Amino acid sequence: MKKLLSIFVLAAVPLSLLAQEKALVWEENFDGSSLNMDNWSYETGDGCPNICGWGNNERQIYNKDYVTVKDGNLVITADKVGDKYYSGKINTKDKHEFKYGTFEIRAKVPGGNGIWPAIWMLGDNISEVGWPASGEIDIMEFVGRQPDTVHTTLHTPASHGNSVNTKVTGVDKITDDFHTYKIDWDENAITFYIDQKEVYTFSPEVKDDETYPFRHPFYFLLNMAVGGNFGGPEVDDSIFPEKFWVDYIRVYQ
Repeated sequence: MKKLLSIFVLAAVPLSLLAQEKALVWEENFDGSSLNMDNWSYETGDGCPNICGWGNNERQIYNKDYVTVKDGNLVITADKVGDKYYSGKINTKDKHEFKYGTFEIRAKVPGGNGIWPAIWMLGDNISEVGWPASGEIDIMEFVGRQPDTVHTTLHTPASHGNSVNTKVTGVDKITDDFHTYKIDWDENAITFYIDQKEVYTFSPEVKDDETYPFRHPFYFLLNMAVGGNFGGPEVDDSIFPEKFWVDYIRVYQ
């Protein structure tokens, strides 16, 4: 009876408290007036000549001027200037990389047809093994052409990089306010949460480099794409400029 009671009590504890039982090993609160370059690096350009359109026929040119810090938030702006689209992209590669833990990000996405903000992670070995062998964890992807929906996805060699291991979750009026996006990740499974509600768990029966390339460190990426295979071929130019806000990132292990 005591064992059953302890299980019940554990189940009743909010997920945010369970995360806090782990040690907070890194957090980014985007304080100050500029991006902390001890934590982040910019990605710039259009991906050419190696991966033009960033591998997805995206339209934007990444420029560091479209990444700012304001009022305790990271702000990534997408805009159209003349006939070109601009946006921002940053990553923690070689600066902060993590293997397993609880990762929580609070963010507010913009709306509008053609935008594609994302919170994601790539394996630290991508330079050696390439993609998708490195693995990819998409903690949150939102595409403006699909209002009030969030995509949580894992890319693996076994899926040939395709969005097979994925879940689409409805979030009512998602663009109106901030929401929290979280994963719990260990050697056997990755579980996704939106606003502390579990939405998807990935744990293949066979776990090897083909099916579960998630047993090595990963780094964060934050960006907002325009158009592309996933963002959609039609872009509503009247929406620009659009802003993607990130309040914080917390990592517990």
